Amino acid sequence: MGTSQSREDHIFDSDDYDEEEDREQEDDGDESEEEEEQNHDVSEQHRSFPTTTPKSKPTTSIDDVDARLKSLKLKYASPSPSSSSPSPNSTNAVKLYLHVGGNTPKAKWIVSDKLTSYEFVKTSDDEDDDDNESDSGGKSWRVLKVGSKVRCRVSTDMQLKMFGDQRRVDFVCRGVWALKFYTDEQYRRFVTEFQDCLFENVYGLPATEENKMKVYGKEFIGWVKPESADDSMWEDADDELNKSPEPATATRSKQDLLEEFEEAANGGVQSLTLGALDNSFLVSDAGVQVYRNFNHGIHGKGVCVKFDSGNSRGGSSLGNSTPSKAMLMRGETNMMLMSPFKEGKPHSTGLQQLDIETGKIVTAWKFEKDGTEITMRDITNDTKGSQLDPSESTFLGLDDNRLCKWDMRDRRGIVQNIATTNSPVLHWSQGHQFSRGTNFQCFATTGDGSIVVGSIDGKIRLYSKTSMRQAKTAFPGLGSPITHVDVTYDGKWILGTTDTYLILICTLFTDKDGRTKTGFSGRMGNRIPAPRFLKLTPLDSHLAGTDNKFHGGHFSWVTENGKQERHLVATVGKFSVIWDFHQVKNSAHGCYRNQQGLKSCYCYKIVLKDESIVESRFMHDKFTASDSPEAPLVVATPMKTHSAGAGNDITTAASSRSWLRWNCDDVRRFTRGISLTLFFDRRHGAGARNEITGRDHGGCKFTTVVSM
Repeated sequence: MGTSQSREDHIFDSDDYDEEEDREQEDDGDESEEEEEQNHDVSEQHRSFPTTTPKSKPTTSIDDVDARLKSLKLKYASPSPSSSSPSPNSTNAVKLYLHVGGNTPKAKWIVSDKLTSYEFVKTSDDEDDDDNESDSGGKSWRVLKVGSKVRCRVSTDMQLKMFGDQRRVDFVCRGVWALKFYTDEQYRRFVTEFQDCLFENVYGLPATEENKMKVYGKEFIGWVKPESADDSMWEDADDELNKSPEPATATRSKQDLLEEFEEAANGGVQSLTLGALDNSFLVSDAGVQVYRNFNHGIHGKGVCVKFDSGNSRGGSSLGNSTPSKAMLMRGETNMMLMSPFKEGKPHSTGLQQLDIETGKIVTAWKFEKDGTEITMRDITNDTKGSQLDPSESTFLGLDDNRLCKWDMRDRRGIVQNIATTNSPVLHWSQGHQFSRGTNFQCFATTGDGSIVVGSIDGKIRLYSKTSMRQAKTAFPGLGSPITHVDVTYDGKWILGTTDTYLILICTLFTDKDGRTKTGFSGRMGNRIPAPRFLKLTPLDSHLAGTDNKFHGGHFSWVTENGKQERHLVATVGKFSVIWDFHQVKNSAHGCYRNQQGLKSCYCYKIVLKDESIVESRFMHDKFTASDSPEAPLVVATPMKTHSAGAGNDITTAASSRSWLRWNCDDVRRFTRGISLTLFFDRRHGAGARNEITGRDHGGCKFTTVVSM
């Protein structure tokens, strides 16, 4: 079944704290026994660190006596300043909620603590606590404590989401919690403290203005103070946005991504390689499985090139090592396969060249520089579209401290003989070996061959197509390693993937002569636009699983000047998560209202599969049908491939083993006649029915479940 958002945007029980009413309830002692037991169970299940021991019977008797004395309305002395019971007006007073019911239709928010307080404390490895897995080697860090029920290290793993108009924040800590503040000042103070503690935990420095400038540099003042950032480039980068800003609840096309069909793979799928011509490929433990490209997705051709088929000679067989990387070349007639040197590590000392037309491995290449064998972590094509060039013989390589171009043509012009015992050596055509500390992780190229590189320290560097020695622009890290990076064909936008979020960066700037350029062609100066985050809501992040992380964030695929990518997709656990690129760029979008700090977008679609997803990619835009908003989405799991096309009646076109859920405002955008199955709270049933007809009531969250 589909997960339930269960009114994630609004908490529907009493939002306001009535002190007089609460006092009367305390005096009369008429609270519901059922609610008391429920809250007690929740408290016990989600208690994250030891509290006081249970009360004994004599203590209960004392409480009874105390209650009777209160009923006599005797005058008690005022509480001492050290009293642990907060009041709604105290600085750190909050109301604590817990989300229960998981992904069922009965999911809802319940009050876990009607009135409690929070604090940010400093702790370390030496202290006895069961906080998040510690990797700080004795360093101290900031921890958020809420009453006796929540204790969590301040990090991006909390997936904190702000609701400024409700004076509320949601977060993950062995469950999904919400804090509701009684005043705007309390809310703003908490958010500021949280962001300062996050900075301190990431960089090990107090969150002073001086330290922030030290970390980010004066060129990135907009990253330090997003409220002072120049967001005009976000609009200028897209001509559509210049015409008219898209309102948060704009009507959208009836067509949408939906499940068309699925096919069994050979099992053990490791990677997905999409072609822009006739074929796409799955690399599995058994070999390379060939698929045929169509406008509605990919179909298996029943052809599989076995790695151990004996077609090759001279030690060119891949043997028992499954390639970790596959790259198409030479008009998509050849595939370069790179296997890890050691299991569990991505580095490789060479690669093998598969001739797709014959199904044979024709050459095994070695990586060498100045006669010394070296390793590569990753390889990629020279440009976004160079795999379509039949004459292409060069490609790029990346290692921890190396960025280079390899040339498959022998420098003497002699064709290598596959029968020789020694593998031929690739020619180091261009590149640079950096001093230690770059820690490169991943890279990608634009349409003209400019290069973007992501690092383990979170930095993203931009290199022009003419030089790999010095980055034209280096964006500072935000604390999380960049595990994957992609860039648009025109080089205006960069998408970095981290474990807990995606980061979208605009590379446009205006030089001193008033010309608009990208950061690949020159230094961007001191008016660099602030980035934006793409995140899951705390509830979806929790439902994705504790061990699941974002990976493989991609733009949709274009290889032609003047065309703009339309969507972004990334994978987390069993979720394929899709964002509308146009919507993310729109500064008027509803997600960005009432946010403090860097802006985050939570409007996405989720496609759920029944097993962990290996990769999700949009096909080349040439496979976009005339009435479709996007080329098909292909999702690869270890045992299957799934293709998502487009259509109007999503209940009839969808597979019964798949579902789609729309987040945020998407349900309100549908027009009449769309067939949907909805789970919604029965108290808001009328609102849900009205939403389908396009009326905007707001405040209701829905899960659309397809063919269940």
